[in-house]
This record gives sequence, structure tokens and C-alpha cells, in this order.
Amino acid sequence: MTFDLANIIGLIGSGLMVGAFAYSNMARTLNFVLFNLLNLIGALLLIASLTVHFNMASMALEVVWALIAVVSLWKALRKGRRI
Repeated sequence: MTFDLANIIGLIGSGLMVGAFAYSNMARTLNFVLFNLLNLIGALLLIASLTVHFNMASMALEVVWALIAVVSLWKALRKGRRI
């Protein structure tokens, strides 16, 4: 594996998603906007990385993950939850 820009972007995306997961397990009160925003940005960064180093299974997972994050973010914002 080379550390080209696509891999660096993918690693940042992975870090955001792992950070969101850790936050959801450690926070006393979960901020749904923050949690879903971290997941969405992470998934989008991984999708960008996968356009260079394509893997069908990973791309499918990230697209679904991003869609879930968008819907959940929309619901959280509609309920008036803010960052």
C-alpha cells in the first residue's frame, strides 16, 4: 500500500467513523447531529478514496452508511437537535 492522497483521505474517513463509534459508546448524552455528521463525512471521504482504489463491497457499505447518516441527520435536525 502506498500513502497516496486517496489512502490518506480514506484513513481520515475511517478515523472519523471510528471516532463517532467511540463517542456513541462513551458519551453520557449522545448528540445525534454530531454523531451522524461524523459518520456522513467519514463515509464520504471513504467513498472518495474508493473511487481511486475501488472495491465493490466497501463501496456498497459506504454508500449505505452515508444514506443512513443523511436520513438520521435530517431527522435529528428536524427535531431541533443542534450541535
